[in-house]
Amino acid sequence: MSNVRDFGATGDGTTDDTAAIRHALKDCDGMLEFPRGNYLISETIEVVLDELGRIGIDGADGTATVVMTGAGPAFRIVGTHGGTGDPNSAKPNVWAKQRMPTIRNIEITGRHEEADGVELIETMQAVFSGVLIRKVRHAIRLHKRNRNVLIADSHIYHNTGVGVFLDAVNLHQINICGNHISYNRLGGIRIEQSEVRNLQITGNDIEYNNHRSFGSEPEITAEIYIDTTAERASVNEVTVASNTIQATPSPGGCNIRIKEKPDTDRPPGLWGISANILGNQENSLHLSGCYGIAVTGNTIYSSENRNVLIQESSHINLTGNVFRRHTPRLFTGVRLENSTDCVLSGCSFRDESVEGQQNGASLLEMTECVRINVQGCQLIDGAPWGIDAENCREINVSGCTFGGELLKDRGEGAVRFKGIGEKNLISGCTIVGKLDLNEAANVTLANNV
Repeated sequence: MSNVRDFGATGDGTTDDTAAIRHALKDCDGMLEFPRGNYLISETIEVVLDELGRIGIDGADGTATVVMTGAGPAFRIVGTHGGTGDPNSAKPNVWAKQRMPTIRNIEITGRHEEADGVELIETMQAVFSGVLIRKVRHAIRLHKRNRNVLIADSHIYHNTGVGVFLDAVNLHQINICGNHISYNRLGGIRIEQSEVRNLQITGNDIEYNNHRSFGSEPEITAEIYIDTTAERASVNEVTVASNTIQATPSPGGCNIRIKEKPDTDRPPGLWGISANILGNQENSLHLSGCYGIAVTGNTIYSSENRNVLIQESSHINLTGNVFRRHTPRLFTGVRLENSTDCVLSGCSFRDESVEGQQNGASLLEMTECVRINVQGCQLIDGAPWGIDAENCREINVSGCTFGGELLKDRGEGAVRFKGIGEKNLISGCTIVGKLDLNEAANVTLANNV
């Protein structure tokens, strides 16, 4: 390793070590070591891989801190990889000089309102491991083009911008695993104006990513915020699994927010959202313009508006999820608006509060929807309704149970269909509570108890 102190860095927390670190970077043997200390820098340390060769940055098991006192990223790592994830697409100089730039076991903080943590541009196989980034704007920003990124076992914590920001980037193959991503004002993981494939978000704690901990004005955000409405933007082949994703409610806020643009040449979708804990936001999961998403085996609880809000989407499958509320001040429920060809199966809905839903939400609401199958679900203690549908057609509710001990005290009934509809069917269900079925909704009842 090349010790930055051997090149004049002091790490005393008061001296500007920018020049010394640049000297060390230029003449190091490929591994830049920061011993214990606080290293102030006033300008970005730019790592140009094709000039410097393969580089690693190490903070001596987390005992070193780099403090960015100027604007911009503390470290900018720049490669020239213009290929794909196919190993044959990487040019010889990329394999020889640029592969796998690594930052590990180091803390990066900021003392400037526009200070950032680390920026990646045209890199291949970048690795973050054991990193703490806090009190900057954006902690990790991926821009322009990158391939095969690993962000693992790190703390991305209390930043004024985004924790992991995929900002106008073409990126394939990124794993974000085993991290603590919390208290980032504009979102934990945010994707905008980007083309992304093969994204895995697994085993993280992603919490409280909104304005509340900063005492600032609200801005719409989410723990995981995906916006593909810009021209040429798309996000496909995504797994969000086994995370805890929680928050305090904020206006327009969500735990997971996915904004797709329908009617594109390449359909969105190929998403799996499974085995997560989501809750305590305005909407826990908000999908709009989405296509082809499986939401499976999650516990989704206590929201200001809805546990799940689905708008203008199709081919959404909600299977084996638990929807509930655990506090009287928040609510539960799933709402579909102007959506088609969706399935809800094996889900459990329950409003376990004595006072019922003060926001007027039924457990499952559908408006202007077509071809929605609701199968084998438990809808318990709905207030006002278990299912409330309006202007829907080809809704098939089968094998479900409606009931609960609290219905007689504050619920309206089991199922309501209002407005105009056709070919709606309720069959094979066990129903406690009244049915309110408008004749024009055209609902057929068959073999219910």
